[in-house]
Amino acid sequence: MNPTATELVRLLTVNGETLAVAESLTGGLVAAEITSVPGASQVFRGSVTAYATELKHRLLGVDAGLLERSGAVDPQVAAQMATGVREALGADWGIATTGVAGPDPQDGQPVGTVYVAVDGPLRQGSPSASGGKVEALRLNGGRAEIRMESVRSVLAMLLAELAGEQTGNERAQDTERNGGF
Repeated sequence: MNPTATELVRLLTVNGETLAVAESLTGGLVAAEITSVPGASQVFRGSVTAYATELKHRLLGVDAGLLERSGAVDPQVAAQMATGVREALGADWGIATTGVAGPDPQDGQPVGTVYVAVDGPLRQGSPSASGGKVEALRLNGGRAEIRMESVRSVLAMLLAELAGEQTGNERAQDTERNGGF
């Protein structure tokens, strides 16, 4: 079991928040990592594997003009996928992966070009979602390694967002409530 996924499920549970996943190049691997954790059903709303470009528009609401201009491997596409899955599945948090795992380039992007995104709930006093972030990755290795590193990266990105939400005192109280977890 993935320790990052375990910690994500724990933090989401403690915070009373939910998660939805939009995947392209990872083909369901992110959802599989999360749902391998006991108790994931308390926080995981579901996932959309939009492998085909037109499904990113139809199912996740990614701007059709953006997809036509830039293709599916683009930071704005990743951001819109995360927002779209969050809204479509009624979750507090949405995460997304899009990129090129190989063996061939796609949309003018070389193999190993990946974008991961997190979109989170609006916070009081903040004009934008706290989790509205995209990270560009340039990964080496074969197809399987690129896909697994993409999974690791998007989970780590969400974990950083969730961990950053808790103050030190909240973390101490949470640790005490959960038996030193």
